[in-house]
Amino acid sequence: MELIQQTPHLSAYLAADEAIDHRHPVVRETAARLAERAADSYAYAHAAYEFVRDTIPHSADSGDPRVTWRASDVIEQRTGICHAKAHALAALLRAEDIPTALCYQRLLHDGGGHVVHGLVAVRFDGAWHRQDPRGNKPGVDARFSLHGERLAWVPDEKSSEADYPVLYAVPHPVVLSALKAAPDRPVLSKTLPTAL
Repeated sequence: MELIQQTPHLSAYLAADEAIDHRHPVVRETAARLAERAADSYAYAHAAYEFVRDTIPHSADSGDPRVTWRASDVIEQRTGICHAKAHALAALLRAEDIPTALCYQRLLHDGGGHVVHGLVAVRFDGAWHRQDPRGNKPGVDARFSLHGERLAWVPDEKSSEADYPVLYAVPHPVVLSALKAAPDRPVLSKTLPTAL
């Protein structure tokens, strides 16, 4: 699949906004801590990915009812669904000047029907590489990779699952609206978009 930038301007994939608030002190402090131990930008990106994947539980896996959507809140409260974790990873990467996009998949939902799943793409060596920081669990083994995708799921076209090729500089409006409007995760699970 060919990934398509929503905007041709790479600077858009370094910008801060209300969800990817990489200028927030919590994000800056976390980025600085991770950067101290990283030899280069690749090592930093790998460390940031593992930090989000492994130290911020996916709220559906942990049973946490809170809904987070702003990167600083995800990092501070240590909880979030896939979209929130993607916002946190994007903020940490952009804080260190690594262009990062938000991208999406349409997957079958455990409770039936479909749901939009959120991940990121990072730009290294002139190419975009998708990464899924959702968090591993039995049956899910996502890993940071610039040499072939190691995502949580590969969509099954026969089940009407799909990869969306667009690389967004900001969260998709329907996803962000659902996150911001949900009072808790059980409500969010019923209001997340089923397609883009």
